[in-house]
Amino acid sequence: MFNNNFTIFAIVINRKYNKVMSNNQEVKQRIVKGNKLACNVCKHDKFWSRTTLMNTSKMTFFKLDWANKSALNYICDNCGYVHWFMNK
Repeated sequence: MFNNNFTIFAIVINRKYNKVMSNNQEVKQRIVKGNKLACNVCKHDKFWSRTTLMNTSKMTFFKLDWANKSALNYICDNCGYVHWFMNK
């Protein structure tokens, strides 16, 4: 019973978090490799961005999380789908 309630709570918090973040970030069209980005889920073309650390167990074990690679995320302002991009 606890797990189901916790899952529902986490989903509600996540939706509120996404909405709050989209109000604090610049929502705009994004270009990736010369192409206009469209959401894979709803085809919307407005996104806000954030950077996420790509944690690994070895780096975490040695308390070196800060040295992990990071990824650029574009989050759809319509449905909240997160698009991940890493530098190559």
